[in-house]
Amino acid sequence: MSSQVTPTTATSETAPVMAQHQFSLGALQALMTSDVPGFTPPLDIGQCQGGMSNPTFVLTDGGGRRYVLRKKPPGKLLPSAHAVDREFRAITAMRKMGLPVAEPILLCEDESVIGQAFYIMGFADGRVFRDMRLPGVEPAERTAIYEAMNDTLARLHSIDIEAAGLNEFGRIGGYVARQIKRWSEQYIASKTDELATMERLMTWLPENLPASDVTTVVHGDFRLENMIFHPTEPEVLAVVDWELATLGDPLSDLAYNCLPYHMEDPARGSLVTLDDATLGIPTENAYLAAYAKRVGRDLDADWTFYLVLSLFRLAAITQGVYFRALKGNAASPAALMRKERCRELADVACALLDGKR
Repeated sequence: MSSQVTPTTATSETAPVMAQHQFSLGALQALMTSDVPGFTPPLDIGQCQGGMSNPTFVLTDGGGRRYVLRKKPPGKLLPSAHAVDREFRAITAMRKMGLPVAEPILLCEDESVIGQAFYIMGFADGRVFRDMRLPGVEPAERTAIYEAMNDTLARLHSIDIEAAGLNEFGRIGGYVARQIKRWSEQYIASKTDELATMERLMTWLPENLPASDVTTVVHGDFRLENMIFHPTEPEVLAVVDWELATLGDPLSDLAYNCLPYHMEDPARGSLVTLDDATLGIPTENAYLAAYAKRVGRDLDADWTFYLVLSLFRLAAITQGVYFRALKGNAASPAALMRKERCRELADVACALLDGKR
């Protein structure tokens, strides 16, 4: 395990607000006083340190009630990025359908209040696991945590789009092609170096589209770190970070969720290997079989394609994070350390194409 990884954190852990993300609490407190039932001034604030995209804060009112605020970062932003309005709409719909999410409380698109659009949701008091290998957790609980994650993803992909009121949340079909186009454009808009591997992926992906075109609600960033677990039980209290949610191909979510079986991440721990099965972590094949049984669908698509797409997309996102860091408006100071991550992810994707992983 990398020494840079903090294996588990509590959602109550915060730090002082970073200088570039500070804003006046006066207008926010006035808005919450008028629009949030039960809110009691004064307002206190701390910043969460895990995310790299939309800055996230824990708010505490005068009565001790806690809330979470997510806002767009400052500065000039890439097109369609940091869509806090989509996040709020997604958690509202997921709450309605019984998926574990925080309570949606308030969406504010008036940038005059704190300088950027933001939303407020309820606070979930629990654990966030940063390392996919779950150090310090007993084998039986590791198994249960992976089962809970798998079950939550299967439930998400089984949601009735019409019943959830998400018919217009995205388009039916064509998701993979749109993803390739979107992240190619985002990468080009934020690239700082010429990477032959990224150029190769931008050529290979559109030439190898899968035949399957199933459409479900997709999270877009579904990973262990984006789930809040009960303080003592392997129970998912809330799935967070819905910025990339849309209607799309469920196998893109599943492949992204399975990337730790194929790559290391200095920020999230070592590669999950077959040896970890003895420690309570399922193999990738077992994890895929459990998901397939839950959704009642065979996974007969080109799995390598979806893994490569997930790596390419993550590489483009990571490049955007680093690009924002250079501009001084990233959500976390760790973003500047991501300079080589885009290259590393593209290298893994190309190794998969070449049958070397």
